[in-house]
Amino acid sequence: MLLHPEIAALRGDDTPQREAQAALTAAREGWNARPDTCAILADLARFADPAVGLADCLALGALFVAGATQARDWVAALIAALVPALAGAPLGQMPLRHFTNGVTSTLLLGRVGEATLALVAVDGAVMAQQALGPSVNFAPLECWEVVLAGCGEAEVVTCDEPGAELVRLDRAVVSLTPGRILARDGAYQASRLRRIDGCLVALRLQRRARCGGVAYEYDIASGRLLHRAAGVMRESRHALMVNLLGRMGRVDAAPVLAEIAGEPASDDLRWQALREGLGLDTARGFAALNRVARMPADPLAAAAAALLRQLVERHPALAALA
Repeated sequence: MLLHPEIAALRGDDTPQREAQAALTAAREGWNARPDTCAILADLARFADPAVGLADCLALGALFVAGATQARDWVAALIAALVPALAGAPLGQMPLRHFTNGVTSTLLLGRVGEATLALVAVDGAVMAQQALGPSVNFAPLECWEVVLAGCGEAEVVTCDEPGAELVRLDRAVVSLTPGRILARDGAYQASRLRRIDGCLVALRLQRRARCGGVAYEYDIASGRLLHRAAGVMRESRHALMVNLLGRMGRVDAAPVLAEIAGEPASDDLRWQALREGLGLDTARGFAALNRVARMPADPLAAAAAALLRQLVERHPALAALA
């Protein structure tokens, strides 16, 4: 195995690594201290509240105005701060969360709750080697993108009835050029890149639903539903945990499942918590089911009432718990 001398030297003295990291961190903190960055990140914190619209966040909203240069200028200031520091300290780690899969690379500029602001770069040459997928996904999120550099084409796919087994999908091709703004409601619209000339760079603002919502995958040719999943990653993890607790027979988890069933969350997660809770602790689970059934405004009330009736019919002794 080949080991670069500079990396080998770090085994005995990590001072260069620490100095490199300190230089990069100082560059990032300098950019964070800029008045425009402070205003944008403060707006991002406000925007994390679903009741706050983008129009209510002047600094953040200005990044996504057609013909404006705020987004390009702001990102250029970041590049001017970080790239020289990284060039001088190539062994340092970028002090911002980053990801790449070889085609798309992202640099997370800010995150508060379910709201994120990220710099996205797409390698058109690598993307061209991969076939465009046969399906399209719709998720409960709001998304704004402004193209900073590069050109290409994207396809915007609109779904008429998300969640239905068979839907109509309308497709429209849009050109991507510097300054182009794409705004969409992810529950009804999805964007797919068709072609990129060279490399395309965009600034992306995204806000996912805090709770509830389902992501749907459809076959783009037929409009047939292929898959559904929790639209929020956190709820997907919680659903796995709930299922695991049930499979493990963790009776001590029944109170927690009863709480989940009554909390603001996706209907799928709450329903799963009710079912697993019933299996772990009949009395506690039945009580939770009864509470949901007695709340007319609850989306699960009708299903809970129907399940109550079925259980009492099969096991009359449960009537005493109602």
